[in-house]
Amino acid sequence: MIIVDYKDTRPIYEQVVEKFKALILKGALQADEQMPSVRNLAMELSINPNTIQKAYAELERQGFIYTVKGRGNFVSGSEMLLIERRESCLKQILALVKEAMEYGISREEILAEIAKGVEGV
Repeated sequence: MIIVDYKDTRPIYEQVVEKFKALILKGALQADEQMPSVRNLAMELSINPNTIQKAYAELERQGFIYTVKGRGNFVSGSEMLLIERRESCLKQILALVKEAMEYGISREEILAEIAKGVEGV
C-alpha cells in the first residue's frame, strides 16, 4: 500500500501523509473506511509508531481522516477535499503557464506540449 523512500529528503511522516492523501483522493480508500492501525503500519513499514502517529495527526488536521476514540482512524467522506485539490492543481498549472509565457513561450507551444504530455496518460 505505502512504500517509504529513504533516499527522499522529506521526513518519513510527510511521505506517509502524501501517500495516504493520494490514495484517498484517487478513491483507493473510501469514505469511512478504517485506516491501518498505527502499530500495524509501523511494523509493516519498519518505522517508529510515533512517526505514523504524527502522519495521522497531520492527515486529521488537513481533514483527510477522523479519529473515533477506542476504534481507530477513518477516512473522511468530504467531497470538498477533492474539489479543493483540483482547484489547487489548476492554480499551479495556471501559474506555470503564466511563467512560461513570461519567458516567451507561446500559447500554441504550451498547448502543443500539454497535448503531447497527456497522450501517454
